[in-house]
Amino acid sequence: MPVFLKTEDEIALMRRAGDLVGQTLGELSHHIRPGVTTRQLDTIAETFIRDHGATPSFKHYPNPKGAPFPASICTSVNDTIVHGIPSDDDVLHEGDIISIDCGACLDGFHGDSCYTFAVGEVSDATHQLLTTTLQALHKGISVAVAGGHLSDIGHAIQHCCEPKGYSIVRELTGHGIGRQMHEAPLVPNYGAQGQGIMLKEGMCIAIDPMIVEGQRYISILPDYWTVRTRDGRRAAHYEHTIAIRRGQPEVLTTFDYIAPTQQC
Repeated sequence: MPVFLKTEDEIALMRRAGDLVGQTLGELSHHIRPGVTTRQLDTIAETFIRDHGATPSFKHYPNPKGAPFPASICTSVNDTIVHGIPSDDDVLHEGDIISIDCGACLDGFHGDSCYTFAVGEVSDATHQLLTTTLQALHKGISVAVAGGHLSDIGHAIQHCCEPKGYSIVRELTGHGIGRQMHEAPLVPNYGAQGQGIMLKEGMCIAIDPMIVEGQRYISILPDYWTVRTRDGRRAAHYEHTIAIRRGQPEVLTTFDYIAPTQQC
């Protein structure tokens, strides 16, 4: 599968899509509280995205079995790592965490980002999981520069998390992004430095560390979407869409709109 290099005009369009995703996560951050259902959050997100002239990237996206995703955001609570399906029965409780993965397509280009929110007050251990995973995202982004190698990203993420006792999910990765939500290359969150393809200016990728408290092993539910930790321990997930540049990457999505109370 080819890796597409984006022009400056295309990156400008992706920047707009990424900013809208950031705004959507920011809007959702004001609604994260005990008693809210994940279906309510999905309705808020879809309305916000469509009101701003875009379409939700995830809605109707097919999984490997061909089943379309039935919602506009992924709402992954506690031990759900990714692809949690919003539901009227899924009610947030004090002390929960929820990873909200959001994508929007605007003027033909996609933005993709994820943020893990605390529901009310969380334990010190949970807070440490969130801050470490967010730090890992920034570590991965910092080495994603032209002239480096793809594996440098995963190496930085892995060596931020594993020394602190956390595990890296191996089966799920970041990805290229542009006119399609998922493009080449796959971007693992682990690995040795200096391996894989060379990063080139104009590549656009989504970096998204998925970090778990316990063992890295996963279970996929019968809906063939929801991915959980096999041991029931909690997972955190943060993601940014970036453009590869020389010297310093450009982050195309943003957490600047997240409510201050939710900032790690």
